[in-house]
Amino acid sequence: MPKIYLVDVTNRDGVQTSRLGLAKLQKTILNLYLNKIGAYQSEFGFPVTRHETNYLNANLKLQEMGVLKPICLGGWVRATIEDVEEALSLVPKIKHLNLSTSTSQQMIVGKFQGRKSKEDVIKMMGEAVERAKELGIKIVGVNAEDASRTDDKYLIRFSQAAKEKGADRIRYCDTLGYDDPLTAYERMRRLAEEVRLPIETHCHNDLGMAVACSIAGAKGIIDAGMDAYINTAVNGMGERAGNADLVSCILSILYSSGMKGKYLLDERVDLSQSWKIAKYASYAFGIPIPMNQVAVGANAFAHEAGIHADGALKDRRNYELFDFEGLGRGEPEIVETGRMITAGEYSGIKGFRDVYEKLEIEFKDDQEAERVLELVRYANVHTQRPLVEDELRFVAEYPEVAREIMTVTP
Repeated sequence: MPKIYLVDVTNRDGVQTSRLGLAKLQKTILNLYLNKIGAYQSEFGFPVTRHETNYLNANLKLQEMGVLKPICLGGWVRATIEDVEEALSLVPKIKHLNLSTSTSQQMIVGKFQGRKSKEDVIKMMGEAVERAKELGIKIVGVNAEDASRTDDKYLIRFSQAAKEKGADRIRYCDTLGYDDPLTAYERMRRLAEEVRLPIETHCHNDLGMAVACSIAGAKGIIDAGMDAYINTAVNGMGERAGNADLVSCILSILYSSGMKGKYLLDERVDLSQSWKIAKYASYAFGIPIPMNQVAVGANAFAHEAGIHADGALKDRRNYELFDFEGLGRGEPEIVETGRMITAGEYSGIKGFRDVYEKLEIEFKDDQEAERVLELVRYANVHTQRPLVEDELRFVAEYPEVAREIMTVTP
């Protein structure tokens, strides 16, 4: 039976969130967390954007070192020969690319302003796919931007043309959150049946249905006999109202009545990492987790009303569909209320050593400690907030990679 896989787009679509963003070190730590939670792929950035170059190459180096495995690292470019060639010029070891172009009449007319016809769009995309394959890209995905407002016949023709040129997957983009679960199921099922390629669901939350449409779309794709790849974002980050939340999608596949036990989720997915990745993304983006957020919100397992509290105490299944322990929640968390020594951009060696001793990390000599301290100072400037434990550990363990990640040359 076909499976459902997770392609997380936090480091590409999530960082496009207006007035927010992530430092390159934070994007790297997020990739490490995504690997642990079992995401099949992280769309980790923009290969033709110059300030991403060192970060992208350094993360591919981590993959070669076995640190970021088995997760795939994919880049996003426009579906043009020029973008494909520049991507491979700047990030020569990249093996996964998604090529994107608009397919709806609204966007072809509204964005291209008469410069391109529907046939031009197909021709441009096809040439880009061919060039990507010629240059050694292993997996080429083709993004149909605004697929949910694209005529069915044209969308199928566009996707079949992509397949003929060598595309490995088609990304159905509900760019404006226009679909509802019923249309998402029907349209993605038909696309998968007609084209016979794995389909990615990419749903936005403008109408509050991103997760529902992602699950319904994946169901349709599987029912058509093809693998489904759900695009997610940690804590639902993304443009405007955001994307489909990662943890919500996992839980919906595992526990909703129409999916539980009927559809296969990638066996690498580890739900126990949910709490940790959600908390880190919240800290890195500087956005608190809403108290009523699915699974990881403060009230997700809180009961106050008499009937509810009584029922939950008698048997958790009365009012809890899944266990908080399975999410990595429930363990006590120590919050320092007395003296606190932190490592920052103006730290000295004594305070720095105290911080790392508490992490049980030792340095072989003073020179090594001084080198790591200097990197930690730069990392603090880079992220503009105190480093968390996993960031401190990463800098100490992979200092040269960290240096490359944080290096941006205008």
